[in-house]
Amino acid sequence: QVQLVESGGGLVQAGGSLRLSCAASGRIFSSYAMGWFRQAPGKEREFVGRISWSGGNIYYANSVKGRFTISKDNANDTVYLQMNSLKPADTAVYYCAAGRPGATMIEEYDYWGQGTQVTVSS
Repeated sequence: QVQLVESGGGLVQAGGSLRLSCAASGRIFSSYAMGWFRQAPGKEREFVGRISWSGGNIYYANSVKGRFTISKDNANDTVYLQMNSLKPADTAVYYCAAGRPGATMIEEYDYWGQGTQVTVSS
């Protein structure tokens, strides 16, 4: 089993920054993909980006490329999502997930956190 706990969400003005954290525990294989997803009100959950548990194989959705950065702190078993130049369209609940290597689709992820709300005001 893998446990994931997100934190760091909040309210920020457009153009601002936030850093989300995902603390992981349990049996995590180095090949796992650690993904970030988001779900806005009335919309489907969408892929934001991923990093392998070993810290490589980083990939981003086009909608956040150049603004968001995913990283991993090996000492604390924590994955981060640094979000810069935030837009109102980035408002959503953000979820951390663990899944198959190279995964980008929801069904490829087996473990999910509870989510953290990010609200970007205009």
